[in-house]
Amino acid sequence: MFNSDAKPKLTIRMCEPRGFCAGVDRAIQIVVLALKKHGAPVYVRHEIVHNRYVVEGLRNMGAVFVKELDDVPDDGQPVVFSAHGVPKSVPAAAAAREMLYLDATCPLVSKVHKQAMLHVKRGRHVLLVGHKGHPEVIGTMGQLLPGEVTLIETEADVEAFVPADPAALGFVTQTTLSVDDTSGIIAALQARFPDMQAPSSESICYATTNRQDAVKAAAPGADLFLVVGAPNSSNSKRLVEVAERAGAMQGALVEGVADLPWDSVPPGGVVALSAGASAPEILVDAIVDAFRDRFEVTVELVRTAEETENFPVMRSLRETPLTAADMAFVSGRN
Repeated sequence: MFNSDAKPKLTIRMCEPRGFCAGVDRAIQIVVLALKKHGAPVYVRHEIVHNRYVVEGLRNMGAVFVKELDDVPDDGQPVVFSAHGVPKSVPAAAAAREMLYLDATCPLVSKVHKQAMLHVKRGRHVLLVGHKGHPEVIGTMGQLLPGEVTLIETEADVEAFVPADPAALGFVTQTTLSVDDTSGIIAALQARFPDMQAPSSESICYATTNRQDAVKAAAPGADLFLVVGAPNSSNSKRLVEVAERAGAMQGALVEGVADLPWDSVPPGGVVALSAGASAPEILVDAIVDAFRDRFEVTVELVRTAEETENFPVMRSLRETPLTAADMAFVSGRN
């Protein structure tokens, strides 16, 4: 602990919105409610969301994380599919084994699935703008048959793509991409394929857009921009990129206090702080407390939007009660 009389000053620009979005909140609720209703174990295919703190917390409650359904025994206990979505083959396999499964796919990801399927129904080849190997991309591509969808990661991919019919194309995007990066790729697609059809509504989710807007507002003049999130969290990594492009001297992705780059924090300087959509607020609070131990901190709030969205869980879980501790964990505050 540092002597408070000798603490240098530091300004923290706190972004709002930040942290949990409605889709993440819903997915975590589903696992907690399933544990309350059915008891442990509750199996979860892949990480429910991309955050180690959340995954470990659920594991301590009795969740068992598995890579594939083959790793789930036939013991009658439920299996939950992650917020990122799954290919159609996964619930089909679960149904074939008469498994009790709960689909925690974010409703906004499900919306992209429906948009992609609508393109196909209308005779279009689907172009999915996203990152290869990301669970959401695997899930979206898995809604369609082989040959019905092509992944586009870069503007170079746009130039290399040769469609069977340039007049029969439609696009969707991964929900967690950088709005600015995606706009460049989509502009390139539209320039090359002017007849390409857009989805019926925006694919990038409101939470991604809101967090990026707040980061853009807080970044100019910041000596260091910290984003709390996991290394495998697409939306968190995009926030770091957005911060650096918007004027922050340096950006860093941190999972918690242990990752803080103290050598990059100048006395009297400005640190901006945000969190990816799967990062709980308790981690943000711990980072602010760590700064208060070393600095005389002034917190400035940078608010660009207010989020009121709420995605209800499935009907089968709605009557299951949660304790105050459960609710604190679901909200990211415990």
